[in-house]
Formats: sequence, C-alpha cells, structure tokens
Amino acid sequence: MILQVYITVNHQNQQKQSRNIAIYPQKFLIRLTFLLWLGKMKVFYIDFTFKKLKGLYMKKLSLPPTERRRLTRNQIYQYIYKAPGCSKQEIADSLNFSMPTVHQNLNELTQAGLVRIDGVGESTGGRRPLQLTINENAHFSVGISVTDDHFRIIAANLRLDEIAYQKYPHPHCNNMKEMGNFLAADLENFLNRFGLNREKLLGVGIALPAIFNADRTCVVAAPTLNLRDQSIRPLICSIPYPVSVCNDATSGGYAEWYVQQDSDCMAYISLEGGVGGAILMNGVPYTGLNGRSGEFGHICVQPEGLSCKCGLRGCLEAYCSSDRISTDLGISVEQFFAGLEAGNLAYQTLWKDYLRHLASALATIRMVFDCRIVLGGYVAQYLTPFLKELRGLTASRDPFDEEAEYISLCHYPKHAVPLGAALHFINLFVEEL
Repeated sequence: MILQVYITVNHQNQQKQSRNIAIYPQKFLIRLTFLLWLGKMKVFYIDFTFKKLKGLYMKKLSLPPTERRRLTRNQIYQYIYKAPGCSKQEIADSLNFSMPTVHQNLNELTQAGLVRIDGVGESTGGRRPLQLTINENAHFSVGISVTDDHFRIIAANLRLDEIAYQKYPHPHCNNMKEMGNFLAADLENFLNRFGLNREKLLGVGIALPAIFNADRTCVVAAPTLNLRDQSIRPLICSIPYPVSVCNDATSGGYAEWYVQQDSDCMAYISLEGGVGGAILMNGVPYTGLNGRSGEFGHICVQPEGLSCKCGLRGCLEAYCSSDRISTDLGISVEQFFAGLEAGNLAYQTLWKDYLRHLASALATIRMVFDCRIVLGGYVAQYLTPFLKELRGLTASRDPFDEEAEYISLCHYPKHAVPLGAALHFINLFVEEL
C-alpha cells in the first residue's frame, strides 16, 4: 500500500515538502521521503526509514553522539572504499588515528554490514593482517535513462557494478506527470522482477535529454522528448523514493569519471539519438551560467548544413547522432556497421562524412578546454576500429598535437547514462555516511 501525502510549509527562504509516505504492512516498514529547498531552490533529498519490530525502532548503524565522531567514521569508511584490501594498521597510519579509534569504528561498520574481511595480507614478521573492503552489496542505487520511446533502468551496487538491467518501452509523454506515471509503474515492476530489497535502495537517479534552468527545477527544453518549460516536480513526486534528476550526458560523464579519475579535467561526448556532453573538473560538472554547458551537439560544424532538431542548421547533432546512421536510413545501428564492414559504398561515404564532422567538433573542444576527451554513448561501442582514423582527422585540425591521443573511448558504452544517474546516490552515501 502506498499512501501519497503532500505537505508544504513555508518559512522565510526555506520550504519543505513531504512527498511520499510508503507503507509496506507485510514488512512492517514505513518510509518517509521529503525534499528540502533552501535559498534559491537548491534541492536536498532526505529519507527516513522506520522498521517496527516488537514495538521498537530498529537501526543498523547508530548516529554518533558528535559530528566529529561521524566524520571520523566516515573517513575510515571512505579510506576502505578507495583502498580495498587495506589493513587496520594501514588505516591508522594513513589517517593518523589511534588503533583503538580504528578498532571501535570498524566494529560499528562491520556489525552494520558495511565493511567485511576480504582475505589476509602478507606478514611483516607477526600475524598476517586481515584485509578489509566495503560490502559493496550492502546498498544499491537505481539509475534511469529516459528517451522519447523507452526507459533504461539499471540497479548498481556501491561499486557501480550492474545488478540488474531492463529496457521498458513507453508511449509519447505529453508532460512530466504522464512520464512520472509510466516511470513509477515500470520502476516497481523492475524492483519486483529482480527481487531487489527496497530497504537497501538509496535512491533513484533520472537522466533526461534536457536542458534545465539554473536551479534545476524546470526543463527549459528537451527537443528529443518534444517537451519545453516543464516543472520536474510532477516527475519527482511520482516516485516514492529519494529522487535526483539531471542531464543525460552529464550522467554519462559522471560514470566515466568514476572509472577514469586520472586528470583534472575531462570532456565527455555522448553519441546517441541526440548528441550531448559534459565538462567535469575534479569530478564536478561545469554547468555554466544557465546550466547549458556541454551542449556539444549544437556546435556548428557545417554552416547552413543539415537541419537540426533545435531549429538551426549545421549542428554536430545533425551529422553525428545515431539517428543519422540508423533511423534516417530505416535500419538499426547494428545493421549500419554490418553493412559498413561488408563494403557498402553508400555507408562508407556516409561514415567518412560522420567522422569528418565529428573530428571538427573534437578539435574545437580541445582548443577551448585543452583536456582529454572521452567518447561515449551507444555509437561509441563501434568506434574502436576507427579510433586511429578519427584521431588523425582531429590532429589535422589541431596545430599543437600531431596524434590527438587525448581522445579515448568510454568504459561504459551501453549503460553509462543510467549508471551515472545511479552514481549520484552512491556518492552521497559514501560521502555522508
């Protein structure tokens, strides 16, 4: 049984809205989730779960008596998260904590099921030390990628490993309320189908192919969804769990940064039905003054060229979206590349044009940001045989680099967007535990 409750309280610049109270009588579980807007509508998601057992409120990990204690425990957890296989002594030495402090906090984390023993290390003269790692399956997060005709839903554990995945078709949605209704039904079906424990669910990240306003409360434009000037509240309020909504290309960039954190700045380009992107600086997206940074799909690569869905002509998206090599030809992307490999001359001509315009955009991005560039999205999984050629084309437009090895392919060619959406709540859990 789900009981929807909407309460709004206004006080000066602060607003609280209670979204949902989810009641599961068979599990004696009550979950209260609400949003907190502070100042200029900056969104925080707060989730309380109460489990009634013999009249008592049961909890696994107790709240430390002081913020300092919480920070100490969190530092230890984050250290183990980033250095799996570490020992108690390594934690104490690296964080400059006493062994009793490390031991006490590890007991709490272990009893809560958040940290586990993962073998033994090499002996340095005495007893072999126990190796510690996080329990990656203690919790999970859900990420959802939204397109005009389907949802891609994925569940990922604390290491961003895929637990479950399903694609759900849906009809065209005229507004956020309709989308929310379809999405809520498919999400519950997904959780039930794969037997996922809702008590372990951290939250649901939703990635939209959309441009948001500065405070991310409204979709300004989503051409591929045929939506404009839509509040995201109806979408958020349809989901009875903590929710985060963001741009799809930014989500893909998050996922790639998670596995490729080896530089200060990264440009990510998503080549799908739309072409988008993100700029990440130290893992934080640069959104620009109006939240429109990274709209690489609307770089002009051919003045007065092909028409784009945005209404202009010559945009990168018009030349390098997956639609150009699939929908526009009445075939699938897989069929295009199969024909290309088989020597189809028309496909070869089209593909050379695709690479030429993509290289033009990549050179422009390199000139502006002087950073590494990661190519992602559905098309990226087919680019491996063409990477050398693409680098050469880009280098010919770059006066400072002869090989363009700053261009690389993504780690998650198929599910980067929903995984990046799920990563929001994983990061939040790790940082705020």
